[in-house]
Amino acid sequence: MKLVIGNKNYSSWSFRPWIGLKAAGVAFDEEVISLYVEGGREQILKHSPAGKVPVLIDGEVRVWESLAILEYAAERFPGAGVWPSEPAARAHARAISAEMHAGFAALREECTMNFWRPPAKRALSAAAQANVARVQEIWTRARKSYGAGGPFLFGKFSAADAMYAPVVQRFVAYDVGVSAPVRAYMESMTALPAWREWRRAALRETWVIPKFEYDWPQVPRLPAEAA
Repeated sequence: MKLVIGNKNYSSWSFRPWIGLKAAGVAFDEEVISLYVEGGREQILKHSPAGKVPVLIDGEVRVWESLAILEYAAERFPGAGVWPSEPAARAHARAISAEMHAGFAALREECTMNFWRPPAKRALSAAAQANVARVQEIWTRARKSYGAGGPFLFGKFSAADAMYAPVVQRFVAYDVGVSAPVRAYMESMTALPAWREWRRAALRETWVIPKFEYDWPQVPRLPAEAA
Protein backbone atom coordinates (compact mmCIF):
# COMPACT_ATOMS: atom_id res chain seq x y z
CA MET A 1 0.00 0.00 0.00
CA LYS A 2 1.00 3.61 -0.49
CA LEU A 3 -0.24 6.69 1.37
CA VAL A 4 -0.03 9.95 -0.55
CA ILE A 5 0.17 12.87 1.87
CA GLY A 6 0.81 16.61 2.01
CA ASN A 7 3.42 18.60 3.91
CA LYS A 8 4.17 17.01 7.26
CA ASN A 9 4.51 20.40 8.92
CA TYR A 10 1.03 21.54 7.95
CA SER A 11 -1.22 18.76 6.64
CA SER A 12 -3.43 17.75 9.54
CA TRP A 13 -5.62 15.57 7.31
CA SER A 14 -2.54 13.61 6.22
CA PHE A 15 -1.23 13.23 9.77
CA ARG A 16 -4.34 11.35 10.91
CA PRO A 17 -4.20 8.21 8.74
CA TRP A 18 -0.39 8.23 8.72
CA ILE A 19 -0.09 8.00 12.51
CA GLY A 20 -3.11 5.68 12.67
CA LEU A 21 -1.53 3.18 10.29
CA LYS A 22 1.90 3.49 11.88
CA ALA A 23 0.62 2.96 15.40
CA ALA A 24 -1.40 -0.07 14.24
CA GLY A 25 1.70 -1.63 12.69
CA VAL A 26 0.31 -1.50 9.14
CA ALA A 27 3.13 -1.31 6.58
CA PHE A 28 2.90 1.24 3.78
CA ASP A 29 5.02 3.39 1.51
CA GLU A 30 4.49 7.13 1.45
CA GLU A 31 4.66 9.90 -1.11
CA VAL A 32 4.75 13.54 0.01
CA ILE A 33 3.34 16.20 -2.32
CA SER A 34 3.60 19.80 -1.18
CA LEU A 35 0.33 21.70 -0.97
CA TYR A 36 -0.26 25.07 -2.64
CA VAL A 37 2.71 24.92 -5.01
CA GLU A 38 2.67 25.09 -8.79
CA GLY A 39 1.79 21.70 -10.21
CA GLY A 40 0.94 20.24 -6.80
CA ARG A 41 -2.77 19.82 -7.46
CA GLU A 42 -2.07 18.15 -10.79
CA GLN A 43 0.19 15.65 -9.04
CA ILE A 44 -2.48 14.93 -6.45
CA LEU A 45 -5.16 14.46 -9.12
CA LYS A 46 -3.12 11.60 -10.54
CA HIS A 47 -3.90 9.73 -7.33
CA SER A 48 -7.13 11.20 -5.96
CA PRO A 49 -10.30 12.15 -7.85
CA ALA A 50 -11.04 14.68 -5.10
CA GLY A 51 -7.78 16.49 -5.80
CA LYS A 52 -6.89 16.38 -2.13
CA VAL A 53 -4.62 14.46 0.20
CA PRO A 54 -4.42 12.06 1.89
CA VAL A 55 -5.25 9.18 -0.40
CA LEU A 56 -4.47 5.51 0.22
CA ILE A 57 -3.58 3.36 -2.77
CA ASP A 58 -3.98 -0.40 -2.35
CA GLY A 59 -3.68 -2.04 -5.75
CA GLU A 60 -6.65 -0.83 -7.77
CA VAL A 61 -8.34 0.62 -4.69
CA ARG A 62 -8.18 4.36 -4.00
CA VAL A 63 -9.43 5.65 -0.66
CA TRP A 64 -9.43 9.35 0.17
CA GLU A 65 -10.53 11.25 3.29
CA SER A 66 -8.77 10.54 6.59
CA LEU A 67 -11.63 8.79 8.33
CA ALA A 68 -12.43 6.62 5.31
CA ILE A 69 -8.79 5.52 5.13
CA LEU A 70 -8.84 4.49 8.79
CA GLU A 71 -12.09 2.58 8.28
CA TYR A 72 -10.60 0.82 5.25
CA ALA A 73 -7.53 -0.15 7.29
CA ALA A 74 -9.76 -1.52 10.06
CA GLU A 75 -11.51 -3.80 7.57
CA ARG A 76 -8.36 -4.71 5.66
CA PHE A 77 -6.41 -5.57 8.83
CA PRO A 78 -8.96 -6.73 11.40
CA GLY A 79 -6.27 -7.87 13.82
CA ALA A 80 -4.53 -4.49 13.95
CA GLY A 81 -6.90 -2.99 16.52
CA VAL A 82 -7.61 0.18 14.58
CA TRP A 83 -10.85 0.63 16.57
CA PRO A 84 -11.58 -0.47 20.15
CA SER A 85 -12.75 -4.08 20.32
CA GLU A 86 -15.64 -3.54 22.75
CA PRO A 87 -18.84 -2.48 20.91
CA ALA A 88 -19.83 0.44 23.16
CA ALA A 89 -16.29 1.82 23.16
CA ARG A 90 -16.04 1.36 19.40
CA ALA A 91 -19.32 3.21 18.85
CA HIS A 92 -18.16 6.07 21.07
CA ALA A 93 -14.80 6.19 19.28
CA ARG A 94 -16.51 6.43 15.90
CA ALA A 95 -18.86 9.16 17.14
CA ILE A 96 -16.11 11.42 18.45
CA SER A 97 -14.00 10.74 15.34
CA ALA A 98 -16.87 11.83 13.10
CA GLU A 99 -17.36 14.92 15.26
CA MET A 100 -13.71 15.80 14.74
CA HIS A 101 -13.92 15.19 11.01
CA ALA A 102 -16.91 17.49 10.59
CA GLY A 103 -16.43 20.17 13.25
CA PHE A 104 -14.19 22.54 15.14
CA ALA A 105 -13.93 25.04 12.28
CA ALA A 106 -12.85 27.98 14.44
CA LEU A 107 -10.03 26.04 16.07
CA ARG A 108 -8.84 24.77 12.71
CA GLU A 109 -8.87 28.28 11.22
CA GLU A 110 -7.20 30.09 14.10
CA CYS A 111 -4.68 27.43 15.10
CA THR A 112 -3.38 25.77 11.96
CA MET A 113 -1.29 22.66 12.52
CA ASN A 114 2.35 23.65 12.56
CA PHE A 115 5.13 21.47 13.93
CA TRP A 116 8.00 23.88 13.56
CA ARG A 117 6.27 26.83 15.29
CA PRO A 118 7.90 27.53 18.69
CA PRO A 119 5.08 27.18 21.24
CA ALA A 120 3.49 30.58 21.86
CA LYS A 121 0.02 31.70 22.85
CA ARG A 122 -2.31 33.63 20.58
CA ALA A 123 -5.66 35.26 21.28
CA LEU A 124 -8.55 32.98 20.37
CA SER A 125 -12.11 33.91 19.45
CA ALA A 126 -15.00 32.82 21.63
CA ALA A 127 -15.83 30.16 19.05
CA ALA A 128 -12.31 28.73 19.13
CA GLN A 129 -12.30 28.77 22.93
CA ALA A 130 -15.56 26.83 22.87
CA ASN A 131 -13.91 24.31 20.52
CA VAL A 132 -11.00 23.94 22.95
CA ALA A 133 -13.40 23.32 25.81
CA ARG A 134 -15.34 20.73 23.81
CA VAL A 135 -12.18 18.87 22.81
CA GLN A 136 -11.08 18.68 26.42
CA GLU A 137 -14.52 17.42 27.39
CA ILE A 138 -14.33 14.72 24.71
CA TRP A 139 -10.89 13.56 25.77
CA THR A 140 -11.68 13.60 29.48
CA ARG A 141 -14.93 11.65 29.09
CA ALA A 142 -13.34 9.03 26.83
CA ARG A 143 -10.43 8.54 29.22
CA LYS A 144 -12.76 8.30 32.21
CA SER A 145 -15.21 5.91 30.56
CA TYR A 146 -12.94 3.74 28.42
CA GLY A 147 -9.29 4.56 29.09
CA ALA A 148 -8.46 2.25 31.99
CA GLY A 149 -6.33 -0.06 29.84
CA GLY A 150 -3.70 2.47 28.83
CA PRO A 151 -2.82 6.17 28.37
CA PHE A 152 -4.90 6.85 25.25
CA LEU A 153 -8.55 7.77 24.77
CA PHE A 154 -9.69 4.15 24.79
CA GLY A 155 -6.72 2.72 26.66
CA LYS A 156 -4.89 1.35 23.63
CA PHE A 157 -4.13 3.75 20.76
CA SER A 158 -6.97 3.73 18.25
CA ALA A 159 -8.29 5.59 15.23
CA ALA A 160 -9.91 8.10 17.60
CA ASP A 161 -6.47 9.14 18.84
CA ALA A 162 -5.31 9.42 15.25
CA MET A 163 -8.24 11.69 14.40
CA TYR A 164 -7.38 14.03 17.27
CA ALA A 165 -3.59 13.93 16.82
CA PRO A 166 -3.49 17.25 14.89
CA VAL A 167 -5.42 18.93 17.71
CA VAL A 168 -2.79 17.75 20.17
CA GLN A 169 -0.17 19.52 18.05
CA ARG A 170 -2.34 22.63 17.79
CA PHE A 171 -2.57 22.76 21.58
CA VAL A 172 1.23 22.36 21.77
CA ALA A 173 2.09 24.97 19.13
CA TYR A 174 -0.28 27.61 20.50
CA ASP A 175 0.43 26.82 24.15
CA VAL A 176 -3.24 26.24 24.89
CA GLY A 177 -4.06 25.97 28.58
CA VAL A 178 -5.46 22.53 29.43
CA SER A 179 -6.34 20.48 32.49
CA ALA A 180 -3.83 18.13 34.11
CA PRO A 181 -5.52 14.95 32.75
CA VAL A 182 -5.57 16.42 29.25
CA ARG A 183 -1.90 17.39 29.55
CA ALA A 184 -1.04 13.82 30.55
CA TYR A 185 -2.90 12.48 27.53
CA MET A 186 -1.08 14.90 25.23
CA GLU A 187 2.27 13.83 26.66
CA SER A 188 1.44 10.20 25.90
CA MET A 189 0.60 11.15 22.33
CA THR A 190 3.76 13.15 21.72
CA ALA A 191 5.89 10.35 23.20
CA LEU A 192 4.73 7.86 20.56
CA PRO A 193 7.55 6.68 18.25
CA ALA A 194 5.27 7.36 15.27
CA TRP A 195 4.66 10.92 16.48
CA ARG A 196 8.39 11.53 16.84
CA GLU A 197 9.07 10.12 13.38
CA TRP A 198 6.53 12.47 11.79
CA ARG A 199 7.83 15.44 13.81
CA ARG A 200 11.44 14.82 12.76
CA ALA A 201 10.41 14.88 9.11
CA ALA A 202 8.22 17.97 9.59
CA LEU A 203 11.04 19.97 11.15
CA ARG A 204 13.30 19.17 8.21
CA GLU A 205 10.85 20.33 5.52
CA THR A 206 11.63 23.50 3.59
CA TRP A 207 8.22 24.34 2.05
CA VAL A 208 6.66 27.42 3.63
CA ILE A 209 2.94 28.10 3.15
CA PRO A 210 2.16 31.69 4.21
CA LYS A 211 -1.55 31.07 4.90
CA PHE A 212 -0.59 28.57 7.60
CA GLU A 213 1.96 30.84 9.29
CA TYR A 214 0.26 32.99 11.95
CA ASP A 215 3.27 35.32 12.25
CA TRP A 216 3.72 35.82 8.49
CA PRO A 217 5.87 37.34 6.99
CA GLN A 218 7.98 36.09 9.88
CA VAL A 219 8.31 32.32 10.05
CA PRO A 220 9.55 31.43 13.53
CA ARG A 221 10.57 27.82 13.56
CA LEU A 222 12.23 25.29 15.78
CA PRO A 223 15.58 24.02 14.47
CA ALA A 224 15.64 20.62 12.84
CA GLU A 225 17.93 19.51 15.65
CA ALA A 226 15.02 19.96 18.08
CA ALA A 227 13.53 16.76 16.71
